[in-house]
Amino acid sequence: MEKKLLHHLREEETGTLKDYINLIRMNLLPVLLISLTGLVVAIIYAYNAQDIYTSSTALKLYKPQGSILTSSLMPEFSDWGNDRFIANEIQVLESYRLREMVAGSLADTFNSVNDFSKFYHIVDDGTGFEDTPPKLKSTDNIIKTLGSVKIEQKRGLDIVDITFESPSPYEAALIANEYANAYERINLNYNRQQLISVKNFLEKQREEKLNSLVESEENFKAFQQQKGVIAIDDQARALIDILTNFQSQRDATLIDQSITEQNLEQYKIELSKKNPTITQYIESFAAEPRLRSLQERIAALETQRDLALASTRASSERKETVEKFSQSINELKSILDEQLSVYKASIFASSPEELKELSLKVLEEEVKLKTYKAKFQSLDLIVQRYENRFNELPKQTIDFGRYQRELQAYEKLYLLVEERFQEALINEQSTPGNVLIIDDARIPLSPSKPNRTLIVLVGLVLGVGMGFAFAFIKNYFDNTVKTPEDIQNSGINVLAWIPQIEVAENSKDFEFIVSKKPDSIHSEAFRAFRTRIQFSKVGQNSIRTILITSSAPREGKTTVAVNISGSFAQANKKTLILDCDLRKPRMHTVFKDQRFPGFSDYFFGQAALDEIIHKSEMPNLFYITAGTIPPNPAEILGSEQMEAFIEKLKKTFDMIVIDSPPIIAVTDSEILSRYVDATVLVVSANQTEIELMKKSVDLLNHEKNSFIGALLNNFSYRSGYGSYYKYYYYYSNPSGGGNGSLKQKIKALK
Repeated sequence: MEKKLLHHLREEETGTLKDYINLIRMNLLPVLLISLTGLVVAIIYAYNAQDIYTSSTALKLYKPQGSILTSSLMPEFSDWGNDRFIANEIQVLESYRLREMVAGSLADTFNSVNDFSKFYHIVDDGTGFEDTPPKLKSTDNIIKTLGSVKIEQKRGLDIVDITFESPSPYEAALIANEYANAYERINLNYNRQQLISVKNFLEKQREEKLNSLVESEENFKAFQQQKGVIAIDDQARALIDILTNFQSQRDATLIDQSITEQNLEQYKIELSKKNPTITQYIESFAAEPRLRSLQERIAALETQRDLALASTRASSERKETVEKFSQSINELKSILDEQLSVYKASIFASSPEELKELSLKVLEEEVKLKTYKAKFQSLDLIVQRYENRFNELPKQTIDFGRYQRELQAYEKLYLLVEERFQEALINEQSTPGNVLIIDDARIPLSPSKPNRTLIVLVGLVLGVGMGFAFAFIKNYFDNTVKTPEDIQNSGINVLAWIPQIEVAENSKDFEFIVSKKPDSIHSEAFRAFRTRIQFSKVGQNSIRTILITSSAPREGKTTVAVNISGSFAQANKKTLILDCDLRKPRMHTVFKDQRFPGFSDYFFGQAALDEIIHKSEMPNLFYITAGTIPPNPAEILGSEQMEAFIEKLKKTFDMIVIDSPPIIAVTDSEILSRYVDATVLVVSANQTEIELMKKSVDLLNHEKNSFIGALLNNFSYRSGYGSYYKYYYYYSNPSGGGNGSLKQKIKALK
């Protein structure tokens, strides 16, 4: 009935969660200590942690929109790859070149600021001398420090945040701002790079043409001084004006062609670095025969229109001719634009995402270059024709006309170059970068780190986690017996379990607990143990001799032997305790008596039987101490005299309880187990290893069949399962009656 009830309670209340709770209960002290240690460490760290200040600046990035001179080639495709563009700009922000610029600016600021306490990351104060002022780190070390600058794009926006953390609030704001300013300068220089190149070229041409103009003026002045004033007729003057006009147009076209060639070369170099095959692909488009034919026809018609404008025919007839040429030119340009749109769309579709805009720029420059070349050829033919006519004039007129024509041509060309140069200069200065600093970094007033409250909470959580981990790991690697189930799962009968004696009772005065506290839970457990011993061999001869042993020392076998003997004595059985631990006997200490004369002394004839049998304070309980320690305990215990001695004692006593050494250490217990009616193995909770317990049982299972089961000693009810705890609670409750039998208690629990 008892087993059925306890089994029912275990099935009802024992579960996975309960197992974990019980495990924590068993390791409550180390879990609390580890948790407390984690909390204390977190508090100490939080208290001593250095304040960190965070400052950030926000940038808005725009895709390049071109300048006054340039515009988007295909507006409908102007918003491609914005995320990729920002990703590329972030790579620029993380580049070594930019950090090098920032390092230089920081060095200048450091040298101009007298308060060195405003800096932390860029200074090196590891000199070892307190009175030595901090010095600036090397450029390489500052660049390494700048690697911790955090650059992040705000999700879904064209905003990039530049953030830096430092124990110095001034330094945090300074580095964030210098980083943003350096990037703004790089971005501006990059966007103006093409215009700067054109401006520099025009500036050089402007200087050359000015020198040529001055030289031409000097030559014309010298000619007039030498030859005097020469009168030329209107026809010659008109021829000189026309030739001068076309010559200046040809030279201006040559300059435009040079600028286009320079731009095209730069675009090709940039494009070739990314994809060399695209350049050849675009060149094949620009050199397509139909496209080239249209360009040549337009150039020829424009030249004829200019010739018509320069003719001396009637104004009405000249106007009509010019309008016809202009109409034809516009029609051809429309066809050319349609053809170019097809080519541009084709290139845009076939180019990789990041190369589309650059590819279209290369195509546009290729088309412009072909147009300028065609126009230059047409103008050059016109100039040659008019020069032939000019050479037919009288020699003196030719000389005068050549100087005058050269002077006028250089004047027009210089004015044109000067105009283009001023235009390029305006465009350079008016071209903005595609970066806008929308929020400067400010000196923070309060630290952003550390979050001391969070550190303490994390330390507490980690401490508790490590405490739980310790309990689980310890349990995983712990192979000791903890509960009665551990014994049952090993195929060993569990006779009873003795609760762990509380710390206040853990002294030798209470080792004989059935005598000192007969109404305690421990005494009741020993009475239950006595009952199960008596009924362990039902139908066979009654049990009169009991051997108490254990697997290893200090598992409580002597305490168990004394208390089970006292329990039998309380049941009005004349009981004897025989201390057969002839190696490290303890029975005499329990009863506060002398060790000799004792059992071994009787064996060697140095004492009579009456001299070694001692009466205890408890009625019906007697004991025999070990006596003098012999050199050969196993030979004594295995002798025929030993068996005869036990039989002799059985004639005088109702119950004989033998205390023996641990069975794993020596063979004494295995020998004695063959002389007794019952053998009990004492197993200490959380101490006895399961493998040692199994080995001990194997040694006790022999042909005499005296082994009846194991007793679980020092079992903690509170750390066990719920069913055992209920059992413990009932027995601990004063209202439950402390002196009833186990069956009565279980019946009441039902």
